Amino acid sequence: MHSIPSFSIRTCALVLAAGLAACASTGGADEAPRFPDPASAKPHGGTYPTAGALQPLGPGLSKDQLYGLLGPPHFSEGVFGVREWDYVLNFREAEGQVARCQLKLRFDETGQVRDMHWMPAACAERARPRDIGIGGGVTTAGGRVALLSADTTFVFARAELTPLGRRTLDALVERAGALDGIEAIEVVGHADRIGRPAANDALSRRRAEAVRDYLAQRGGPATRISVEGRGSREPLVACEGLHGVDEIACLAPNRRVEIMMQRRVTAAVP
Repeated sequence: MHSIPSFSIRTCALVLAAGLAACASTGGADEAPRFPDPASAKPHGGTYPTAGALQPLGPGLSKDQLYGLLGPPHFSEGVFGVREWDYVLNFREAEGQVARCQLKLRFDETGQVRDMHWMPAACAERARPRDIGIGGGVTTAGGRVALLSADTTFVFARAELTPLGRRTLDALVERAGALDGIEAIEVVGHADRIGRPAANDALSRRRAEAVRDYLAQRGGPATRISVEGRGSREPLVACEGLHGVDEIACLAPNRRVEIMMQRRVTAAVP
């Protein structure tokens, strides 16, 4: 019988003592996913993702990209050779209700997302790309609005587009079709309530301008793209009673950029 080197045992014990399952093995691709107890999530209760954070999810993402979209995993799942990350994600429903979903992402040997699983399974619908009607769900003729997460579209506290932000805008352009068929585009930046109002107003406008410039480079109607920064005056969530990291995580939906595209309407030939 071969003995196990003592230093390996000590290393594993130290890691496990820190609450990290570094020496644990993970299941194979065909093994049914097992979700952790949501009560042990950190931050407690999970987070509130934006629509922009969910749409890029899928196989092939790296851990760095996933970290940029959703932040660190919500459970102590290990550091060395980790093959699974788990999240608890909350979604605002009508009449103030909150729907809670669990998301598990499993990685291949290269550290890229191999597959993803939701519990309950119906939560998968929330990650499907979609447009939201202008005016709180009302669709106008040729009009659509897309929401982008400021947390993943821009460098932290700055207005430079991240690589993921550029890819997200590229995907938006592809879904919209040829931008030369767009009559007008309105870009509105929003911030959360943390920080000075004047600074939030300025940052939200600079981010809207960055989106405008990128869309113009992709063929958008440069002279018909309007921009506005509304700071924290139009929040989507209130997050009352929260402080610190819990407040920052809950306020994520408020840090966003709205892109409203009005498609040119052509009269039908009789």
